Amino acid sequence: MDKPQEAVVESLLLAVPRVSTFVGTHPLTGASGFFFETGERLFLVTSRHVVIDEPTQHLPDRIEIEMHTDEQDLSTSTVLSLLLYEDGHAAWHQAEDSGGEIDVAAIEIDRSLLGGYTPPAFTPAHLLTKPGEAEIGSPLLVIGFPLGFHDSHYHLPVARHAVVASSFGTRFQGQGLFLTDARTHRGTSGAPVVMRAAAGTPGLGQLPWRLLGIHSARMDMGGRDLVEDESLGLNCAWYADILLTLTRQREPPAAAAAEPSS
Repeated sequence: MDKPQEAVVESLLLAVPRVSTFVGTHPLTGASGFFFETGERLFLVTSRHVVIDEPTQHLPDRIEIEMHTDEQDLSTSTVLSLLLYEDGHAAWHQAEDSGGEIDVAAIEIDRSLLGGYTPPAFTPAHLLTKPGEAEIGSPLLVIGFPLGFHDSHYHLPVARHAVVASSFGTRFQGQGLFLTDARTHRGTSGAPVVMRAAAGTPGLGQLPWRLLGIHSARMDMGGRDLVEDESLGLNCAWYADILLTLTRQREPPAAAAAEPSS
């Protein structure tokens, strides 16, 4: 593993780039994200609060993502800068539903910026379509950059083990999310929450994983005694099928159940 050309890595790790936010050249925060492809269109997906968070006045105007361009030489990577505003309008897609605002953002990537390289990406085929494929206690992975930690030589994320901690398919507390039980940290926002796909599942290409959700934040109880009571260790993950709304071609408002806005 000392020679970059001999390095072998799972495509899942190459589908999850590190995300850094900026105002101009001034760095702000670090986060996680992943690539999602539908048709000929390629998107970066992350948490909405990574690109804008009004309560904390986190208002970046661009992000940078670090991505590989040579899967045989993992020490080779490039940094892609994406503007968050175009002509005064947000460049990302977001949505809300009957439960309120959804903490997920999708930013379309101009393929001409990639120099002909296409990163491994999740697709609609990776989403769960059958009830019961995931259930309470199902093992998961959360792939990302906790506290910015990663393999800084090969520029790869790390994985944390998790399990489904609430009824999968049910909107927890009326919102479009479910809970995971995992140890997470700042910097994991926007990470994909995945489970290993059953052997022989068609249409998954080089990513034999199911995409269940997008990690958002740790959940805690407002009434917890910070001294006497431990943190719950539970996390919010938004159901990944929201990506079908965020990445589709724009339609008239009456045609959509959860309308993107940007």
